[in-house]
Amino acid sequence: MRNAIYWVEIPVKNFDRAKKFYETIFNIDMPLVPMPRGKYAVFPLDKNALGAGGAIVEGNGYEPSQNGAIVYIDRGDKDLAIPLSKVEKAGGKVILEKIKNSENEGTGFIAQFIDTEGNRIGLHSME
Repeated sequence: MRNAIYWVEIPVKNFDRAKKFYETIFNIDMPLVPMPRGKYAVFPLDKNALGAGGAIVEGNGYEPSQNGAIVYIDRGDKDLAIPLSKVEKAGGKVILEKIKNSENEGTGFIAQFIDTEGNRIGLHSME
């Protein structure tokens, strides 16, 4: 059984700037995917994993926001402090430094930032 969330699209206003931001903070390549909805680049994806995948998208009807649902990008067993340390140099703003997710053991750590487009994005990791 898959998790409840299937796919996440992060809206952007300046596609090239946003793509560079996410590639920089996560040290990844985001391949372009032709889509009728607009410009589209996907985060690395393991099709056999049970979690959701995601992309950045620029197009009609896509509005960046700090006030809606918060998307948490999972770093797995990688320390979220690494991408978090790159956020401000890449043009974003850290709004919640790395903290324990809860008092329960095994829930890891979270942080939040505002990306270059004005989206509030969360990070999660077990370290």
